[in-house]
Amino acid sequence: MAEKRGTAVVTGASSGMGREIAKSLAQNGFRVVAAARRMGRLKALSEEFAGVTAQEVDLSAPASLEAFCTYLTGLSEPVSLLVNNAGYSIRGAIEDVPLEAAKKMFEVNVFALMRVTQACLPGMRHQRKGTVVNISSMAGKFPFPMSGAYAATKHAVEAITDALRIEVRPFGIRVLTIRPGFVNTEFNEVANRLTGDLLARTDPDYKPLYQTSGAAIGEMFVNATVPGPDVIAQMVLEAVLSDSPKFVYSGGFMSEELLGKRFALDDEGFDRFMSEKTGLAGLKV
Repeated sequence: MAEKRGTAVVTGASSGMGREIAKSLAQNGFRVVAAARRMGRLKALSEEFAGVTAQEVDLSAPASLEAFCTYLTGLSEPVSLLVNNAGYSIRGAIEDVPLEAAKKMFEVNVFALMRVTQACLPGMRHQRKGTVVNISSMAGKFPFPMSGAYAATKHAVEAITDALRIEVRPFGIRVLTIRPGFVNTEFNEVANRLTGDLLARTDPDYKPLYQTSGAAIGEMFVNATVPGPDVIAQMVLEAVLSDSPKFVYSGGFMSEELLGKRFALDDEGFDRFMSEKTGLAGLKV
C-alpha cells in the first residue's frame, strides 16, 4: 500500500498529461483533486482510482474559477501540492491571431494559473511546506514561428515561476518547472480545432510561410517516436517525491535538442538555427 501523503490539486486533469499526473499521484498516496471542465471524464477517473476527487471548473470563466478557488480554500486539509497543468494552444502568425482569442488563452494559461496558486499558497505558508509545479513548455524558452501567442503565455509562466520560487522559499515552499517537448496527447488535435483553417483565411502573403514551416516541422516527425504523457507524469512524481528536486525538468520529443540549442547559442545564433529548422531561412515572398 502506498504511503499516505497530502492533498494534491491537478488542473486540466481530464486528459493527457493532467490525467496521467493525477493517476500517478493517487497511486502513490496523494489525495487528488482532479479539476477540469469535462466532468464525465473526471468522474471516470475518480471511479477508476481511489483517492481521486472530481471537481468541475472552467478556468476561462471568472465565476467558475472563483468558485473553484473558494472550494480549495475551504478544504479541511490544506493543499500541499499544486500542479498547474491546464493550458492550450492556438496557432498562427501574430498578424493572424485574433486578439480576443489570445486574451482567452492568456486567461487560462497564465491568469488562472496565478489565481489558483494564490488560493493554495496561504495554506502552504501556514504549514511552512508545500510544492507548486507549473507545467510550462519548451516553447516557454523560445517560440516556433506561427506559435508566438502560445509561446508568450509560456514565457509568462516561466517568469511567474522563477519569481515565485524566490518569494516563497523562505516559507519552505518549493516551486518547480516542467518543460515538456512534443508529447502524444490530445493537445495537438485541440490546437488544430481551435485554430481552424489558417490557409483559408490568411493573406496570400503568409501562405508560403505556413506551408514551408508546416512541411519542415512535419519532417521532424518522420520515423520519430513521440512519448506518451506518462513520461511527464513520472517526471512530476520524481520531482515532488524528491527531497532535493531540480528547479526545472524537461522531457518529450525534441526537448533535449531544442532546449540544448537555446541555452548553447546566443540570440542571433538561435534565430539562425530555428529559421533553418523550420525551413524559413532565406525565404523571400
